[in-house]
Amino acid sequence: MNISEQEFRFMTESITADLIQMLMDKKHYTLPKAIEAVYNSNIYRALLRPTSLLYTQSSGYVYHYLSQELMEQNR
Repeated sequence: MNISEQEFRFMTESITADLIQMLMDKKHYTLPKAIEAVYNSNIYRALLRPTSLLYTQSSGYVYHYLSQELMEQNR
Protein backbone atom coordinates (compact mmCIF):
# COMPACT_ATOMS: atom_id res chain seq x y z
CA MET A 1 0.00 0.00 0.00
CA ASN A 2 1.46 3.33 -1.03
CA ILE A 3 0.31 6.19 1.21
CA SER A 4 1.84 9.48 2.21
CA GLU A 5 3.32 10.17 5.64
CA GLN A 6 0.41 12.52 6.31
CA GLU A 7 -2.15 9.81 5.47
CA PHE A 8 -0.31 7.28 7.65
CA ARG A 9 -0.21 9.73 10.56
CA PHE A 10 -3.92 10.48 10.17
CA MET A 11 -4.85 6.79 10.11
CA THR A 12 -2.74 5.90 13.16
CA GLU A 13 -3.99 8.92 15.12
CA SER A 14 -7.61 8.02 14.29
CA ILE A 15 -7.17 4.44 15.46
CA THR A 16 -5.36 5.62 18.59
CA ALA A 17 -8.21 7.98 19.48
CA ASP A 18 -10.71 5.16 18.90
CA LEU A 19 -8.73 2.78 21.12
CA ILE A 20 -8.68 5.30 23.96
CA GLN A 21 -12.43 5.86 23.62
CA MET A 22 -13.11 2.11 23.50
CA LEU A 23 -11.14 1.54 26.70
CA MET A 24 -13.17 4.25 28.41
CA ASP A 25 -16.49 2.90 27.08
CA LYS A 26 -15.94 -0.83 27.41
CA LYS A 27 -13.49 -1.13 30.31
CA HIS A 28 -14.51 2.05 32.16
CA TYR A 29 -10.96 3.40 32.15
CA THR A 30 -10.47 7.05 33.03
CA LEU A 31 -9.08 9.20 30.23
CA PRO A 32 -5.55 9.35 31.74
CA LYS A 33 -5.54 5.58 32.37
CA ALA A 34 -6.75 4.85 28.82
CA ILE A 35 -4.12 7.12 27.29
CA GLU A 36 -1.39 5.51 29.38
CA ALA A 37 -2.58 2.00 28.52
CA VAL A 38 -2.61 2.67 24.78
CA TYR A 39 0.67 4.57 24.53
CA ASN A 40 2.54 2.03 26.67
CA SER A 41 1.27 -1.02 24.76
CA ASN A 42 3.07 -3.25 22.30
CA ILE A 43 0.06 -2.93 20.01
CA TYR A 44 0.58 0.85 19.81
CA ARG A 45 4.26 0.36 18.96
CA ALA A 46 3.23 -2.07 16.22
CA LEU A 47 0.62 0.39 14.94
CA LEU A 48 3.38 2.97 14.46
CA ARG A 49 5.37 0.58 12.25
CA PRO A 50 4.05 0.92 8.69
CA THR A 51 5.24 -2.61 7.87
CA SER A 52 2.82 -4.07 10.45
CA LEU A 53 -0.10 -2.86 8.31
CA LEU A 54 -2.19 -2.43 11.48
CA TYR A 55 -3.11 1.05 10.27
CA THR A 56 -5.11 -0.63 7.49
CA GLN A 57 -7.27 -2.56 9.97
CA SER A 58 -10.40 -1.42 11.72
CA SER A 59 -10.20 0.10 15.19
CA GLY A 60 -12.23 -2.83 16.50
CA TYR A 61 -9.69 -5.31 15.13
CA VAL A 62 -6.78 -3.47 16.76
CA TYR A 63 -8.78 -3.09 19.99
CA HIS A 64 -9.23 -6.86 20.19
CA TYR A 65 -5.45 -7.33 20.33
CA LEU A 66 -4.96 -4.41 22.70
CA SER A 67 -7.58 -5.86 25.04
CA GLN A 68 -5.83 -9.24 24.99
CA GLU A 69 -2.50 -7.60 25.76
CA LEU A 70 -3.95 -5.68 28.69
CA MET A 71 -5.62 -8.80 30.10
CA GLU A 72 -2.30 -10.66 29.99
CA GLN A 73 -0.56 -7.78 31.77
CA ASN A 74 -3.12 -7.91 34.58
CA ARG A 75 -2.63 -11.61 35.28
